[in-house]
Amino acid sequence: MGFSVLKRLVQLCVCILPFATAAVAASNDTNASFVTKAAQAYMIEGSTGTVLLAKNENQTFSPASLAKLMTMDLVFDALAKNQITLDTQYPVSEYAWRTGGAPSRTATMFAALKSNVRVEDLIKGIAIQGANDSCIILAEGMSGGEPAFAAAMTRRAKTLGMERSVFGNSTGLPDGKSKTTALDMVTLAAELQKSYPNLYPYFAQPDFEWNRIFQRNRNPLLGFNMGVDGLATGFAEGEGYSIVASAERDGRRLFMALGGIASDKERTEEAKRVLEWGLTAFESRQIFADAEVIGQASVYGGTPRSVDLVARAPVSVYIPINNPERLSARIVYRWPLVAPVEAGQEIGTLRISAGARLLREVPLYTKETVAVGSLSSRAVDALMELGETLLFSWLWDKPEPT
Repeated sequence: MGFSVLKRLVQLCVCILPFATAAVAASNDTNASFVTKAAQAYMIEGSTGTVLLAKNENQTFSPASLAKLMTMDLVFDALAKNQITLDTQYPVSEYAWRTGGAPSRTATMFAALKSNVRVEDLIKGIAIQGANDSCIILAEGMSGGEPAFAAAMTRRAKTLGMERSVFGNSTGLPDGKSKTTALDMVTLAAELQKSYPNLYPYFAQPDFEWNRIFQRNRNPLLGFNMGVDGLATGFAEGEGYSIVASAERDGRRLFMALGGIASDKERTEEAKRVLEWGLTAFESRQIFADAEVIGQASVYGGTPRSVDLVARAPVSVYIPINNPERLSARIVYRWPLVAPVEAGQEIGTLRISAGARLLREVPLYTKETVAVGSLSSRAVDALMELGETLLFSWLWDKPEPT
């Protein structure tokens, strides 16, 4: 579909709803030309948020070591707020040592029992080695214990929009209640990269030595010279292997999460294949210029009776290079929109789709102020509102065909 045609269509395809609408996640339909072996998958282009791949992206699974990314987010947030510093030191308790240290035979930085470790070294232990002792030491130091820290992880996840994620500990070790989704993990990865540009590079550090033990970064994608610079891998018994990764090449950044993969080897191969496809098979297309009017919303009781809607930045999407998908778009806003309306007020969303697959959502704002209209104009609007309400009520109450 030509983009000029899409612009005309979107101004006609205004969906008027009587209630505020929540954000809609991408459907389970992925690009027809690409199939992934992962049971759960989600990948977006960073600058536009365009969904490039979506498969069971809202299906929950155990985060395993991917939970450590949520631990890192809490630590990075505390550093950004000057609640702690990189030189802050925390003690190594016996619980941290036994559960996540050398005796645990799990991923560890080998922190010595009853020693004190700097926050920066603990960050390196997690980002580079996925160290369980590092996580527990930080959880105890920052919150007094793992339960309180895990509760803070879940609360923080909700503020980031990770609605389906629950964390029972700082490490991702089996606890029977921790869960996440591919979509939530991509949301978290994007938050870490965009909000903490000075701390995010720890994920790409190739190696780390502690307690005279040298270890290499556990991310299998870093050595392929394909632009990958983070983030983490995981494994849960009965659910398979997972990975969260981000890559940047030629000014394009992708965020990807895969879960439910059969083996460690297959995880590396599949993650590499998915990212390479995402980096090479799409091109950016601008649909609306900066401050261009995208559509209009009716204003009840206002003068004039409608208001222009604009985005706060140019609107672009990524589409396949060799097989451009048919695009459609619609504006969704709360109805009725009642005067007065201020200029710059966020009142709706532009939803751009390829077939049944939602590509991205863009907030829409009013371009100008709409004042309260005259008594006569409000009376006319009242009659129109009544008619529209009856119409939509009839449509909603109409039974589904059998």
